[in-house]
Amino acid sequence: MHLNSPIHYNPAQPQYGQRLDACQHLVQAMSMPHPHLYEMMQRLISAPSVSSVKPEWDQSNAQVVDHLAEWCEARGFAVERLPIPGHPDKFNMIASAGRGPDGLILSGHTDTVPFDEARWHSDPLQLTERDGRWYGLGTCDMKGFFAVVLDAIADIDFGRLRHPLILLATADEESGMCGAKALLETQRRLGRHAVIGEPTGLRPIRSHKGIGMESIRLIGRSGHSSDPGLGVSALEGMHRVIADLIAWRDELQQRHRNPAFAVEVPTLNLGHIHGGDNPNRICAECELHFDIRVLPGMNLAELRGEIDQRTADCLEGSGLSYEYTPLFDGIPALETAAESAIVQAAEELTGHSAGAVAFATEGPFLTDLGLETVILGPGHIAQAHQPDEYLALDQVDPAKRILRSLVERFCLSA
Repeated sequence: MHLNSPIHYNPAQPQYGQRLDACQHLVQAMSMPHPHLYEMMQRLISAPSVSSVKPEWDQSNAQVVDHLAEWCEARGFAVERLPIPGHPDKFNMIASAGRGPDGLILSGHTDTVPFDEARWHSDPLQLTERDGRWYGLGTCDMKGFFAVVLDAIADIDFGRLRHPLILLATADEESGMCGAKALLETQRRLGRHAVIGEPTGLRPIRSHKGIGMESIRLIGRSGHSSDPGLGVSALEGMHRVIADLIAWRDELQQRHRNPAFAVEVPTLNLGHIHGGDNPNRICAECELHFDIRVLPGMNLAELRGEIDQRTADCLEGSGLSYEYTPLFDGIPALETAAESAIVQAAEELTGHSAGAVAFATEGPFLTDLGLETVILGPGHIAQAHQPDEYLALDQVDPAKRILRSLVERFCLSA
């Protein structure tokens, strides 16, 4: 809608009244004062939005989405709040300006990891400035990205957009990625280029590893430890399984290597084991949890098939049964082509070649929606997921400059 279009109000034709009301609403929205960056950051940090696989820790992200929606609507975006099916009180938000097939998506997640307040030196749910840093839960991972984006585009005239600009906010990236999965299920065409503002120290990332988390549970038979023939030890069986997993890991690392990564091979970490109940009883059950981090080009479903088959072979004739269960669906690896426009633009604006990281993001889900995706945001991953999380203030202005330049390049240019 153009504000200088002539409006002729006729009470007999309600659509004209609706158009007048819409124009008045738009003028009012555009005249509202835009919150200062610090104020936006403060309100986002003080809105609890922990996501966790433990129900007693899990929280809604509605308050964060409400803040973002309020600011985006005041700015002139068309805002959609999208409930996540099967996840009460969880929401995605899509704020759109402009129209067309291409454009730019600036994306982030609204949730944080759980926290131990006793280990913090300040209130994790209050923005605290000291030593040239903003401290608070989510400052760098990654509520702060939204505040930086909105401040960077505060004075851009949406009437000049040649291609759409979209701000995407998702739910539960830190636990099950239900927000990104729900978005993927819609198969909605959002645009062509995407920036996910995870903390990368303002260095573009075009590749990351995928991750799976797995459980193997062995079931044997208990008995008195004085006679091993009275039972079947699940703990001894797990010793065989672990040895086979380590051998399989060595095989994978021989077959797969990518020098773009600091750890250039796939990894398998034995993270948790529990079995038995007493030294003088044969262990009847034992459970192992481990993760695997895969390189681009490796198929997680095929690898899980290999694990299942190898476990069966390893236990054949042992008298043990087993249950193999992925602990969550897993996240595929990401690899965006080096020659893609968004990667080349990010490299030019930052002065750094696009790299690779071991941590996972929502990037593969956006890629499956047809988006060329780069990971690029203020802050460093070393500050995430730990007490006294912070965003260094010397990252803020460069981040705003880079993001604004990307909007100008992909949304304002022909």
